Amino acid sequence: MKKTIYILIAVFISAFSTAQGFQDKEFLRYRVHYGFLNAGFASLKVTETMYNGKQHYHVLGEGSSTGAVRAFFKVDDRYETYFDKNKFTPSKFIRKVREGKHEKDRVLTFDNQRKVVTVNDLRAKTVTNVRFENQVQDMLSAFYYLRTKSNNDFKTGEFMKVDVFMDGEVYPFSLKVEGRERIKTKFGYINSIKLTPYVQAGRVFEAKESVSMWVSDDLNLIPLKLKANLVVGSLDMDLHNYRNVKYPLNFK
Repeated sequence: MKKTIYILIAVFISAFSTAQGFQDKEFLRYRVHYGFLNAGFASLKVTETMYNGKQHYHVLGEGSSTGAVRAFFKVDDRYETYFDKNKFTPSKFIRKVREGKHEKDRVLTFDNQRKVVTVNDLRAKTVTNVRFENQVQDMLSAFYYLRTKSNNDFKTGEFMKVDVFMDGEVYPFSLKVEGRERIKTKFGYINSIKLTPYVQAGRVFEAKESVSMWVSDDLNLIPLKLKANLVVGSLDMDLHNYRNVKYPLNFK
């Protein structure tokens, strides 16, 4: 249940092309609602850095519950990824989860030449090596990997696909391009691309098409809005603040 929700947030909060839609010091902040409740905030910050002698992007993703939701369910999550600045392949992923009584501390190290992921579970004190076939992304780098495409590559009716390595396995993530819409945000109206992430129906989501998300129809491809119909209630995320985006956002 939580795995599916947080991979959506990561893909949301996130095919090579020269139209890379982000840059150093980009900052995105989202407000999360559960039904009528203000459930919390999620943020993403990009920093250029060196990792193992190569230029990388370091992305820090943080999420926390607030207000009435925090009173009965405390969430303090931290995600970090280091991915190659030129190849857009992940090198290291850190996941530190604090959700009520549920805690998780894992460090993933990617050897993209040997196609092996080393999973270091700090709480269980175990280290395992898992092989993969096709190029994979981690939960956070997947978001930026998709943003290396041009908005013109998003064709109505087509699918955008990316393999995400998570919890010891490869998760095939698929997004259907539904079309273009002009949506209202706190900053004004803006042209967007509507996407449907295909999820597993059952305990969490009503159906495979229970989630809709909108990204800016420009070279930034910044997620603007997400709606998810859950088995119990609904989840909404909206862009609340942003800084240092690579291309101007054309709000009206």
